[in-house]
Amino acid sequence: METIWLYQFRLIVIGDSTVGKSCLIRRFTEGRFAQVSDPTVGVDFFSRLVEIEPGKRIKLQIWDTAGQERFRSITRAYYRNSVGGLLLFDITNRRSFLNVHNWLEEAQSHVQPHSIVFLLVGHKYDLEAQRQVTQQEAEKLAIAYGMRYVETSARDAINVEKAFVDLTRDIFELVRNGDIKIQDGWEGVKSGLVPNTVHSSEEVTKGSRQCYC
Repeated sequence: METIWLYQFRLIVIGDSTVGKSCLIRRFTEGRFAQVSDPTVGVDFFSRLVEIEPGKRIKLQIWDTAGQERFRSITRAYYRNSVGGLLLFDITNRRSFLNVHNWLEEAQSHVQPHSIVFLLVGHKYDLEAQRQVTQQEAEKLAIAYGMRYVETSARDAINVEKAFVDLTRDIFELVRNGDIKIQDGWEGVKSGLVPNTVHSSEEVTKGSRQCYC
C-alpha cells in the first residue's frame, strides 16, 4: 500500500568537503554511521518520510552535494529547485565555518526567483575536545543570517533527527501560512497523496512571516 504524505519538500545539503554531509544524511535516512565514506561525486539522492504532527507526514527528497570546487557547476543547478537546505560546517575545522558566508552567497545567487530556508549545522559534536568554533559564535552567525543553529553528530546520533525535523517544520509553517507557495515547474514543494485534501495556501489565514534566506 502506498504511503500517504501531505507535501514533498526538496532539501539540499551543502558545505565544504569532509564536513560530514553524507554521514549526516545516511544517519537520518538509513539509521547507520559509515566509518568510511567515499567522497560524493556531483550529487547523491536520498528520501525519507517525517511525521511533523499526528497524521501529517512530509516526504523529504534530500540532495547530498559534493563540496569540492570541481563539482560546483553541477551542484549549483540544484539550488533553484530546493525549498530548504542544511548548511554544514565542521566544528573542528574553522575554515569550514569561515566559508559559510561563501556558501550562502552562492546559494542566494542561484536560487532566484525562489528562496531557500536554511538551517546552520555545526557537525562532529562528538569531537568536542578538538573544537575550533564556539557554539556562541556559530549562534551569532546564524542569527545574523536569520537561521536556526544546531550542533550534530552523525557518529553518536546527536540531534540528527532534530536538525531535519526542525527544518521541515519551519518550511511546513511557511507553506501553511502562504509565505511559500506551490508553483508549476518548481520542484521545491509538491502536493502529496492525501485524498479529499485541499493544498491551496489560500485556505489558511496568513500568519506572521519568518525570516528565511
